[in-house]
Amino acid sequence: MRVLAIDPGYGRCGMALIEKTGGPDVLVYSTCIETAKEKGFEERLGEVVRECARLIEEYKPDAMAMEKLFFSNNQKTAMRVAEVRGALISAAQQHKLPLFEYTPGQVKNAAAGWGGADKKQIATMLHALMKIDRPIQHDDEYDAIAIGVTHFAYCRN
Repeated sequence: MRVLAIDPGYGRCGMALIEKTGGPDVLVYSTCIETAKEKGFEERLGEVVRECARLIEEYKPDAMAMEKLFFSNNQKTAMRVAEVRGALISAAQQHKLPLFEYTPGQVKNAAAGWGGADKKQIATMLHALMKIDRPIQHDDEYDAIAIGVTHFAYCRN
């Protein structure tokens, strides 16, 4: 079973493909899509959605998992992230992928063992839970990997 896991954003969007094969979860692919601040929101959104569609078509995941929207103090940013989530949900529907959503607490609990874990603790645990063969540059990518691990912890298929 393969899941495309996404930490939604438009400045940086983490995406990871995780596979469950019977042994430890396998990180098939991960990236952090960074869009240029100089571009308009619509163009940045398009970049994120096109990369999502490319990954779906190339890797043929069985499901998509995404973090539920975390409300920030910046209302404009929260609204934009909500728009990104809507576009990604639409991409999942267009490709007939079931969508699963997890709260930040569920992700921290599944990836690190407790809901109060910080990003460093999550990254350390991810390296213990699965083989990660290359350096991970951004927290957004680790977040996507953690969402994939969370999906397999909660979805017993």
